[in-house]
Amino acid sequence: MAERLLEGQVALVTGAGRGLGRAFAERLAALGCAIGVHGRREHGPAEYGEGTTLTATAEAIAAGFGVPTLAVLGDLTDGAVVERVVDTVAERLGPLDILVHNAGGDIAAAGGKPDPNDAVWVKEADVRAVLDSNLLSTILVCRAVAQRMIPRNRGRILTISSIAAFKGREQGAIYATAKAGVVHYTRCLAQQLRPHDIAVNSLAPGDTRTGRYLGTRAVDQGRLVEAGTLRRIATVDEVARVVELFAGPLGAFVSGQVLRVDGGEQSWPG
Repeated sequence: MAERLLEGQVALVTGAGRGLGRAFAERLAALGCAIGVHGRREHGPAEYGEGTTLTATAEAIAAGFGVPTLAVLGDLTDGAVVERVVDTVAERLGPLDILVHNAGGDIAAAGGKPDPNDAVWVKEADVRAVLDSNLLSTILVCRAVAQRMIPRNRGRILTISSIAAFKGREQGAIYATAKAGVVHYTRCLAQQLRPHDIAVNSLAPGDTRTGRYLGTRAVDQGRLVEAGTLRRIATVDEVARVVELFAGPLGAFVSGQVLRVDGGEQSWPG
């Protein structure tokens, strides 16, 4: 078990029912944090075979790492719901020290990927769904949490963007645009919160072998090796353990940064 460097702190992880979100929550729990485990749907963890319910996921994290947890449901594209989620976690677990905003993804209005998934023909409803679930939710959640961290003059905020934000692409254009907005918002928020000792950064994963990733596309089996090359699909743990850098003592003077976790697939500035 990891050294409990964050014992007594409280973290909210959005989109934590499965995939990277759950891994982020588990990593922070291993470091000693009490965890607000957010999800949009109670049965979301079952959708790609990564659990049963959000409640069961929160209970498993609590049992596995010996920390208090709280499952909290809500649509984070609704400002009133965001306020409720943040206040509920603070009331039950304590004031927030850490936010990892992971909720989002390339999710269309109907719940799957936008179809067609490009820059020209994608439906307006899908455009709005992708922008809202990624960029709008980031702004609303970070705003609500920052307002509560400022009076305490402490805190860490980590947004989850994507390497899609940094390169023009034929497919997934609206998702890439939304994540580029997340990156720039993160940098702006970092500047605003500097006087309050609140560090704000973004983690930008590349392809990662979550249940959803593996369950929604054909995957080159040669990229599923776990050693011997960086030209592979990341394991969930390889991405999740980077959260310790931003949330822990090593990240105290790191703010306004975006870290790509993609095995060097992208290696230019920006």
